[in-house]
Amino acid sequence: MSLDKTSANLGKAPSGDEHVVENPEAAAAAVTAVDPRLLVREQGLLGYWSEFKRKMKAGELGSLPVVLGLAIICIIFQVLNSEFLSAQNISNITVTMVGTGMISVGIVFVLLLGEIDLSVGSVSGAASALAAVLTVNQGWPEWVAVLVAVAAGAAIGALHGFFFAVLGAPAFAVTLAGLLFWLGFMLKVLGEDGTINLDSEGLIGKLTTYTFTDVAAAYGLAVVVVALFFVSSFLGNRRREAAGVPSRPLSDTILRTGLLAVVSFAAAYMYNQYKGLPLATVIFLAFLVATDFVLRRTPYGRKIFALGGSVEASRRAGINVTAVRISVFAISGGFAAIGGLFLASKIASANQSAGTGDLLMNAIAAAVIGGTSLFGGRGRTWNALLGVLVIVSIQYGLQLESIAEPVKYMITAAVLLTTVVIDSITRKTQKTAGRA
Repeated sequence: MSLDKTSANLGKAPSGDEHVVENPEAAAAAVTAVDPRLLVREQGLLGYWSEFKRKMKAGELGSLPVVLGLAIICIIFQVLNSEFLSAQNISNITVTMVGTGMISVGIVFVLLLGEIDLSVGSVSGAASALAAVLTVNQGWPEWVAVLVAVAAGAAIGALHGFFFAVLGAPAFAVTLAGLLFWLGFMLKVLGEDGTINLDSEGLIGKLTTYTFTDVAAAYGLAVVVVALFFVSSFLGNRRREAAGVPSRPLSDTILRTGLLAVVSFAAAYMYNQYKGLPLATVIFLAFLVATDFVLRRTPYGRKIFALGGSVEASRRAGINVTAVRISVFAISGGFAAIGGLFLASKIASANQSAGTGDLLMNAIAAAVIGGTSLFGGRGRTWNALLGVLVIVSIQYGLQLESIAEPVKYMITAAVLLTTVVIDSITRKTQKTAGRA
């Protein structure tokens, strides 16, 4: 029924085949509702501002809080010490963050289900110990040992998933038991010496020490990243237009590509001012792109988000809940193993302290600080990058100021608590706005 016809019928008595519109204002709003992307297309900069205000009112903060927080952290530490934003310090930060960041990527998958994995620290240590024993003590080729270690991590995660998804044991209890068991396994594998030194020139050793010294490498990667982003965004918009659904305007794509180009080439310039482009950073970015694609562009990723929203609704929709849960914990275990190899590479050894200390806390905190919800159903693997950048930046900034270790823990805890509070408030705001 058209709006004009509805308005004309408001003064008539209802007949058997006519509907009475009790709220004509709501009916008019429903007719005139415009998709936000069309609003941006039609109103230009004013549309962007309207869309921004709408998101703020609805609690759709996205990564804005952590980006602003990271900017504030950089400004504060740069004022305190001019070396903080030096090429050497930034390069060191982006290499150091990779080990914890890899583990945090796996945590993102688990958090999307609304669950937790407390075993990742111990699994990372066990994987690094296994790889070290196979290469140094048993003489296996390093690439074989690396594959075995990662496969072992994935198998351990799948085992945890089996106890959780099939037998119904709480993930918290299962992975807490895993934390203790795999810590003991690591100590057993390392033996009485407790430390196995790795070849700094070997495959594992070069994970965090190798850099592409040619300036063309960093700039070339920047060009590839920007080009791929533009092409994927442009083709995605074309597909949406062909399907008759709202899409972002070309100006929007160009603006986003321009901002990415500024960040990418600034990073490339910074790396070339020191030693060059670190291999560790390239590998980490490749994993982030791949996992983000899996979560956002594949049926499997949509199943994970669906489970995080409602397990029962997912089951009724025909999703194999058990298989998805087991696979997610396998992914978490696999990334824990990869992270453990990078952490072992950083110190060129596998020892009894691997996977212990604040590693577990930092990995989970990185995912949450970056914007992944503790309540499930919301997050991206890029959140791991943002979160671990915040944590490692704080650590390096306090180290430059010779701040005591206890203060580092307290500041990191304060940042984590602030993030959780923001997440809780955001969820309440979304529920109020009817978008949860």
